[in-house]
Amino acid sequence: MDRRKELVQQYMEMKTEAGIYCIRNTRNGKIFVSSTPNLKSLNGRRFELNMGGFKNKQLQQEWNEYGEDSFEFEVLDVLKKKDSEFFDVKDALAKLEQTWLDRLQPYGDKGYL
Repeated sequence: MDRRKELVQQYMEMKTEAGIYCIRNTRNGKIFVSSTPNLKSLNGRRFELNMGGFKNKQLQQEWNEYGEDSFEFEVLDVLKKKDSEFFDVKDALAKLEQTWLDRLQPYGDKGYL
């Protein structure tokens, strides 16, 4: 039982990294760009796609059509958190995501927005 408590404590102390990621269709080059407060949750996005419950229906449709092997997950940027009580992670993450959307322009035939 002590080992379990130790593992739970280690998990609770683990730092999460917020950031921007992209899911790239290697067949047609389309990309999906989004943000997450926990980059370790990318496996959850893969799971959602495999289960058919991803929020972007066009990406889900192509995932079903082409298969998992036709897609790559990539971390584009990690949010640098500031040591300030006024630092708003959600706002900073939204701004960082917009920066990447402006840079990559994943619209129309180039993306899944």
